[in-house]
Parts: sequence; structure tokens; C-alpha cells
Amino acid sequence: MEVKQIPLNDVHVKLGGKMVPFAGFNMPVRYSSDIEEHMTVRNGVGVFDVSHMGEFTIKGPHALDLIQRVTSNDASKLVDGQAQYSCLPNENGGIVDDLIVYKIKDNDYLVVVNASNIEKDWNWISKFNTKGAEMKNISDDICLFAVQGPKAVDVLQKLTKTDLKSIKYYHFAIGEFAGVPNVIMSNTGYTGAGGFEIYVNKQHAEKTWNAIFEAGKDVNIKPIGLGARDTLRLEMGFCLYGNDIDDTTSPLEGGLGWITKFTKDFTNSANLKKQKEEGVKKKLVGFKMIDKGIPRHDYQIKDASGKVIGKVTSGTQSPLLSVGIGLGYVASEHSAVGSEIFIDVRGKSLKAQVAKTPLIG
Repeated sequence: MEVKQIPLNDVHVKLGGKMVPFAGFNMPVRYSSDIEEHMTVRNGVGVFDVSHMGEFTIKGPHALDLIQRVTSNDASKLVDGQAQYSCLPNENGGIVDDLIVYKIKDNDYLVVVNASNIEKDWNWISKFNTKGAEMKNISDDICLFAVQGPKAVDVLQKLTKTDLKSIKYYHFAIGEFAGVPNVIMSNTGYTGAGGFEIYVNKQHAEKTWNAIFEAGKDVNIKPIGLGARDTLRLEMGFCLYGNDIDDTTSPLEGGLGWITKFTKDFTNSANLKKQKEEGVKKKLVGFKMIDKGIPRHDYQIKDASGKVIGKVTSGTQSPLLSVGIGLGYVASEHSAVGSEIFIDVRGKSLKAQVAKTPLIG
């Protein structure tokens, strides 16, 4: 498969970014070290170029109806300028993708999907578009910069007259940013460190990127790669599609009951409602290592007697806590916070404990 380039590919190469194929795109995995970049975001401000993400517009009188049919959350509750985390359930109890729905105004929505699922999601949503909502795939036209960290808002405020501090979490504004009109400034992110995601047309991408770095130079702003993005999201217990949730995991098993609203009918809602009533047999949990060791994707999870009770879906060494942390599915009877579990790390059973997310909270 041909690996696509994001518009600022050459900028990242010049900055010393180590480029690797990810989700069909050539992406910067790191510029310096994962730990240094991770701590930059936790303590200061860093910028991720996540222009590989997919964006679809859904407009017209049937836009909301289509979104309601394909997503698990209740988009009818959105007000203008509000965003909503949601997922696309499939017909077999699993998840096509997780996504964010943005309500621009009545009959005008933007949905943001994972890069690896752009074509899959487009085909899936189109399949249910029987009433003729106006759909457009604008993924190739949009660049997305996630400016994250406790100093992010002060840096970005220099570039816009929009009062960023007045924009609540999971809300957004559209306005002039770095001299560019119609930029979406969204109080969202995948790090738990605070900050904004900036959606800009690709023709203005380099100008916007440079302006952000100029505005942040006095606080040592840095470009951040996918390596730190993964450790940051894992410390928060945020799901990664393809690891922690996929076509075979239900939203209820994956801890996404809070975005699964049975106030409306949606794909497979009757079966998911039944699953909620009967209870799930396995659950996605966060955990912290008690014994020294790093959990990794697909490592077995066992009980005290050595019986396999699940598997790790994401794992790493937490840069903030300096201990191994992870997410994994376990049999429901082992899912309570505080439960003792064991991770099979290269043949050794290492003790861990089920923990509340965020894992650094």
C-alpha cells in the first residue's frame, strides 16, 4: 500500500523528525526522545501534527438523522459550537471506529475519524445515508495541529481575538487565527494536559504552524511525535482504535457505556441494550504494575492461580509515574478497582493492580 504524506512532511524532516509509516501515512514518531517530549506536554506546551486524521462534513435537513442512526451517542443534545465523543457501532456488537462529532450549527456537522479508518468509515456512514444528507470527505484539505499542555492556551491566545479561556472543554469556536480566517479552535485533545486542536485549510498550514512556534518560543514550545502521543493518552486511559477497541469489542465492554445512549435507535442498539441489561463478560480496565516490568500489547493477563483471564491491549512505562501501566480486557469478575492481576511478561507472572483512569489521577 502506498504511504501518503501529510502536507508538512518536509517541515518535520527538517526539524529532525524520525518519520515512520503509521495508519497509511508517513508520520513523525519522535524528534528528540519520547520521554522528553512527553514531559514537555505535561509541563509546558507541545504541538502534534495530526493532519492524517479524517474529516467529513455532513450537511442538510437529514444530517442529524444520519448521525443519530450511525453513532452511539445522542447528537440531538449538541448545541452550536459543541463537540461530542462517540462511536460507530457495527451490526455484530463491535465498533467500526470512534470519532468526534462537531455541531457547527443546525444542519451542519463535522465528524473527525481515525486516519486508518477514513475509507472504511466513509463507506459505513454512506451505507446508511438513505435520505440524502450532503456528505463530503474533506480529509485531504484539512490540517490538524494539537497544541497541548498547561501553557498551550496562553501561547495560542496571542494569535486570535477569540477568548480561548471562555471555550469550555469539548466546545469550539470558528474565527481568525494567525491571520487565517475560518479556523476551528477546539478545546479537545488526546493528552489530558489541556490545550486546543486547530483545524486549518492545508494551504495555510505552514503559515499557521510557524505562527504557533513563534508565539511559543519564549516557553520552549516543541514539536511532539506519535511516541509521546501514545504514552500521554495511555496515562489518561484513553482508548486507541485497533488496540483497545475494534470491530470485535462492544462499546460496553470497552468502557464506553457513557457514550452509548439508548434514548434513540442506532445501529445494533437493541442488541447492545440487551447486553447492558445482561451484563458483559469481559471489561476493559486500566492497571498499574506493582512488580517491576513493562506490559505490552497482547501479553496475557492471569489470576493468582495462573489462569488466563484476559490480555493487555496497550502498555508502556509511564514517564510521569515511572511504573508500568496499561489497558486490557479481563473477565468481569476481575474488573473491580483494586483487583490483583498478573501480567505474563516473557514467561514471568508479574503482579499488577486494576486502577481507576486516568492512571495518573
